[in-house]
Amino acid sequence: MGITMPGQQSHSYVILILLLLDLLGVKALDCFKCVSIKGDNPACEDPFHNNYTTDVLESPCWAGRKHRNGLFPATACIKLSGKYEDTGNSMIVRGCALDSGTLTIDTEIVRMSHCGSFYFDERYVSGCLQSCFDDACNSSPFTLSLASPLLLLTILVLTTN
Repeated sequence: MGITMPGQQSHSYVILILLLLDLLGVKALDCFKCVSIKGDNPACEDPFHNNYTTDVLESPCWAGRKHRNGLFPATACIKLSGKYEDTGNSMIVRGCALDSGTLTIDTEIVRMSHCGSFYFDERYVSGCLQSCFDDACNSSPFTLSLASPLLLLTILVLTTN
């Protein structure tokens, strides 16, 4: 039987709550930001080598929010890639975006990656928009990380035993 100091258990709960708030708190992501049209920026092209492109990593990344002035901490990194319909030239845009909090997914591009046709710089493009939610995740190949949920689950299991 161990000796327990008064308030030791509540102290553990305070530390756990602070850790959870830190994990779940609002933080801006680090995202790669660059544009390449017709291959004019090789550092932005696929295959993307993020170990050579620290100059295009924006840390933290800030984005505009619909119907609001100013910049806010990004909630997603994005990669927009495609080909211009009129010339067949390629284009890649890496950046960050912010979920504006509206109820519909059709106006919130960060909520779902998708492919199709769209206008970019007043020209028609066929391509894809990919969004991800971890630091520097808009490199290539496109992957999602399970590190944060796994860490949270581990902490919860360890503190309940």
